[in-house]
Amino acid sequence: MKKVNQSEINDVAWRACDTFRGVVDAENYRNYILVMLFWKYMSDVWRDHRDAYLKEYKGDKARVARRLSRERFQLPEGCDFYSLYELRNEPDIGERMNIALAGIEEANKAKLDGVFREVDFNSESKLGQTRDRNVRLKLLLQDFADPRLDLRPSVVGDEDVIGNVYEYLLERFASDAGKKAGEFYTPGQVSTLLARLLAPKKGQTICDPTCGSGSLLIKVGRQADERDFALFGQEMNGTTHALCRMNMFLHGMDSFRIEWGDTLRNPRLFDGDQLLRFDIVVANPPFSLDKWGQEDAAQDAYNRFHRGLPPKSKGDWAFISHMIETAREGTGKVGVVVPHGVLFRGAAEGKIRQRIIEENLLDAVIGLPANLFFGTGIPAAILLFNKGRTTGDVLFIDASREYKEAKNQNVLTDENVRKIVSTYRAYQTVEKYAYRATPQEIADNDFNLNIPRYVDTFEEEAEIDLDAVKTEITRLEGELSTVRAKMRDYLKELGL
Repeated sequence: MKKVNQSEINDVAWRACDTFRGVVDAENYRNYILVMLFWKYMSDVWRDHRDAYLKEYKGDKARVARRLSRERFQLPEGCDFYSLYELRNEPDIGERMNIALAGIEEANKAKLDGVFREVDFNSESKLGQTRDRNVRLKLLLQDFADPRLDLRPSVVGDEDVIGNVYEYLLERFASDAGKKAGEFYTPGQVSTLLARLLAPKKGQTICDPTCGSGSLLIKVGRQADERDFALFGQEMNGTTHALCRMNMFLHGMDSFRIEWGDTLRNPRLFDGDQLLRFDIVVANPPFSLDKWGQEDAAQDAYNRFHRGLPPKSKGDWAFISHMIETAREGTGKVGVVVPHGVLFRGAAEGKIRQRIIEENLLDAVIGLPANLFFGTGIPAAILLFNKGRTTGDVLFIDASREYKEAKNQNVLTDENVRKIVSTYRAYQTVEKYAYRATPQEIADNDFNLNIPRYVDTFEEEAEIDLDAVKTEITRLEGELSTVRAKMRDYLKELGL
């Protein structure tokens, strides 16, 4: 059988959105499409393994059933995609689809409980009245029954293909989601950059306290050796929390724990009565979050804000404080995307910044290009912290001019990423690109981390040869005089 390529699978999955586009709000049809992809993936993997076991055990259904009971997930009889596809003309198809998904959740409570909570295939408010809804669901089932969307491992080969389809759809949805895009997706190259900067190792624990759909967390995990790592995360939005767990599953990540809740007000990742500590903590938290919970932070049970309380209208340093406190003592590393205001704003934020710098936790400040993130055109920066530093210096990198222009936003190229990472690894001053600042220099700047204070990118303009310019003006004036004389002659001949 001819194996389909990644691009073709991506295109077929994206075209399935046409069934809902213009009829269902984009934020809602995103959830339906991703659930359908997940459902189809589970059904195809289950069918592939069942057929292989039937062949291996020469049709002995009892032995096949025992073998299937040890799979990484269970798919109850009648709950698979193909059973529902056969029922696509039934008048209650929406209700039947809901029942099947509930059956899958019940059979996989430890891993999948609640992942379909935000999706109702029998919703009149979202999918229309019964007749219209049934037509849309029939078309949707037919779209995903397309032979080119055969997701059996024996057909697609590389298991990454499935995860890549999910990532492709997430990125397409993010590009259409406007300001809400940043709530669930970090651009792929930014995730890759953070993963390579943090360089996780085999056996480490990795956490994203604002994990969104999990793409950043997965990218960082993939940098570790042989997938021997554990992923942890927390997400406040219930729908996005479900997307994240499906994303983990589709990428073959079985060692994960993703909690649902507000990280600042209600952290959920514990070790007994203490917050869990991780080898790597990474995040792209919401920029300058208003009403983040300052009113309760002074009495925080975990003393996360002992360096000071960030202002109630800007939660950036609250997220950073949480991340530093949950990094493992002596070795933990933190990477966080922040708006530039974090680098220089004063008052409470300035005091927190000063204390963190004086504790020798800040490792690097990396300025990124503008218009890089979905939903905002402002430039951002990456802050790297390290609890095992061997120097007091801080490296500043100005990568704001290192990008490729694309249709709707700027992107980091592979070369841009390589340059940033290699510069960070070398940890040395590079003219007009990076500067290794001493603690005294930072103190002399009142602990202001604004990158232009350290990296001089000024380009002197070439000296102007005034004599040459004067000569050129004289030459041009002579040519202009000649042209004007010719024009007068032509007009005279014409009697004008």
